[in-house]
Amino acid sequence: MITIRTAESPDVAQLAELLKELFAIEADFVFDRDKQVSGLKQLLESGKDRVFVAESGGRAVGMCSVLTLISTAEGGPVGLLEDLIVTAEFRRQGIGEKLLAAAIDWAEEQGLKRLQLLADKNNLPALKFYEKQAWRQTQLICLRKC
Repeated sequence: MITIRTAESPDVAQLAELLKELFAIEADFVFDRDKQVSGLKQLLESGKDRVFVAESGGRAVGMCSVLTLISTAEGGPVGLLEDLIVTAEFRRQGIGEKLLAAAIDWAEEQGLKRLQLLADKNNLPALKFYEKQAWRQTQLICLRKC
């Protein structure tokens, strides 16, 4: 049985392992346990962001996070969905959909005017998943410095 819940401090080590699996797929990121643990702790302590965990038998098998931002285009708060990952052996069981639904529900409860995400352009399974969930590409591209 899978439970979707808000992540808590004791989950950080398992969530870092999920990020290790995710960053192995994404070309732009390199796993660094100290950085990922620090980032997770900051998210959990922020009071304005949320990390969701999918749990099976006391084990974190999936996660996603929503970071809040202020958008001048929307005139208010929006969310950036990040780190949606389901560990390999638990994929194709609807867990990603449940995590995404929890994130969307929370964003709506918070009054966020939009959710957006970035996905690796070569991660075709993820892109197909998001398309199936009615997420659409925009005309924007991501640029990065540092």
